[in-house]
Amino acid sequence: VQLQASGGGLVQAGGSLRLSCAASGRTVSSYVLGWFRQTPGKEREFVAAIRWSGGSTYYAEDSVKGRFTISRDNAKNTVYLQMSSLKPEDTALYYCAAGRTVPFGRSVYAGASYEYWGQGTQVTVSS
Repeated sequence: VQLQASGGGLVQAGGSLRLSCAASGRTVSSYVLGWFRQTPGKEREFVAAIRWSGGSTYYAEDSVKGRFTISRDNAKNTVYLQMSSLKPEDTALYYCAAGRTVPFGRSVYAGASYEYWGQGTQVTVSS
């Protein structure tokens, strides 16, 4: 599976951005697609994920739930991350990831559960 992330950019605090992650190479109908982010000197952080079959969604409870929404487009094999009410602390390199055999439960929040990773797209939120 190849993942191509796009949509990052510079936005003022309070603004919105929509990230896209296009999957190719094989169907991801049985996969979990997720978004992670990382800033220099910090560990990679889970943001959100969606189970392609069934559409169950997962969010980082404290940091993004209520502001970010993950969704998918079956026809385009693409997952989106709609980010609203952005804060300077949302500034990071955002990666999309795909996992073929991610169990239900806390595994969905762990980067090690995902086999495929995109190249990252930078989101910068100015204060």
